[in-house]
Amino acid sequence: MNQDKIKNVAELIRQADAVLVGAGSGMSSAAGYNHYHCNEMFKKYFKDFEQTYGIRNLFQGFYYVYSKPEQQWGFYSRYITFMETSPAGQPYRDLYECLKGKEYFILTTNCDIQIPKVFPENRICQFQGDFRYFQCSQPCHDQIYENYAMIQDMLDSMNDNQEIPSEKIPRCPKCGWKMVPWVQDNTFLQGEYWKTAYQQYKNFVDTYKNKKLLLLELGVGDMTPSVIKLPFWDMAYNFSDTFLVTVNLDAGSSPEHLNGKCLTINEDLLYFLQKLRGQIQ
Repeated sequence: MNQDKIKNVAELIRQADAVLVGAGSGMSSAAGYNHYHCNEMFKKYFKDFEQTYGIRNLFQGFYYVYSKPEQQWGFYSRYITFMETSPAGQPYRDLYECLKGKEYFILTTNCDIQIPKVFPENRICQFQGDFRYFQCSQPCHDQIYENYAMIQDMLDSMNDNQEIPSEKIPRCPKCGWKMVPWVQDNTFLQGEYWKTAYQQYKNFVDTYKNKKLLLLELGVGDMTPSVIKLPFWDMAYNFSDTFLVTVNLDAGSSPEHLNGKCLTINEDLLYFLQKLRGQIQ
């Protein structure tokens, strides 16, 4: 690891009036919660689904085309319970310590409940939803519902074939239609809850765009570049006193138009944030 770069980022945080974090799936992968690849965590907690359906990772399990909804909700209940009960990963805890005493906001594409376990809700925008909530799949109205009790009820009633009883499939209290997890798909509800969080993000940008703003892009891939990556490039280019730091396990390079306003670091976020925390504290 390049210690000079770590020291540089620590100094950028100290000097910044505010820090805007863009957190992608690489943060959770660094914490051991890899949603896109088969690992020891998946084999430990989801071995039965792998054996029954051939599912090899959490992402595949969520979007797998099951034969019937009772099987689908069997996986949903196991997956969501796992995410709700798993402890917050070390990279998230280290990031919290790095941002202590600073004005900051976090924009994330992650839905896996890691960020709200560590950071206050008024400082985060979960752009693609949050597995703690259900919504009507139509959706017929503007409301999301906490699902912990419903999920536990499903999990407790699951049979040996990883299926839940039909009557446990959640139904919308307004129209009676099926509910779905509140995460990005073709029915995703960008209602009042989502709009409030997104407006908080926009307000933060408006407040600090003419001040010394540090953009910290952590573990962001290319699956949805329009959410974090491209807006961060645009801000770094257009705001006179804004600097962008990108950290990813995969090798990357600074966009040419951000020459002198971007630092790219190729490093595992687990170790990067541990070292950064040590430099700041």
